[in-house]
Amino acid sequence: MSTPQTVTPVLRPPAHLVSPRAVYFWFIRALVAWLIVVAVQVVSWIFSWPLPPWHPQVLVVSALLAAVHLTVMPRWRYRVHRWELTDDAVYTRTGWWTQESRIAPLSRVQTVDTERGPVGRLFHLTKVTVTTASAAGPLVIDGLDDEVAGKLSAAVTAAAQAVRDDAT
Repeated sequence: MSTPQTVTPVLRPPAHLVSPRAVYFWFIRALVAWLIVVAVQVVSWIFSWPLPPWHPQVLVVSALLAAVHLTVMPRWRYRVHRWELTDDAVYTRTGWWTQESRIAPLSRVQTVDTERGPVGRLFHLTKVTVTTASAAGPLVIDGLDDEVAGKLSAAVTAAAQAVRDDAT
């Protein structure tokens, strides 16, 4: 007599990259953040605020860090960020400096959300968040084409509803 075997998802690199436009999207978001940092430093220099005490040096260091970050981060992040939906699970890999790979069995999916901020709308990109019954938090796929995100959201929802066993 044979016993039924449960298929356990294996941690592996997901198959699909996010949209190539995500590189520009991440660049613009980071650029805005760096412009705010530099603006605060310039204002503190103009008004002779005591912190930081070495205004020109801190400004130069900030500019160099910004240049490196804006050059490296978007491309590196694009190479890392991946996603995949299989019959059993949703796979993601995210990050650039610190990378995280996650698997969410479809039986644990609770909600699927999409989000498009103002910059995302400019680039026609959507973030998909798959919330699961996990203490590790939701799976987030940032930088998907609007159309791909809509299809993925519908597919994850349908696949999660089709799973009969409750793993929560």
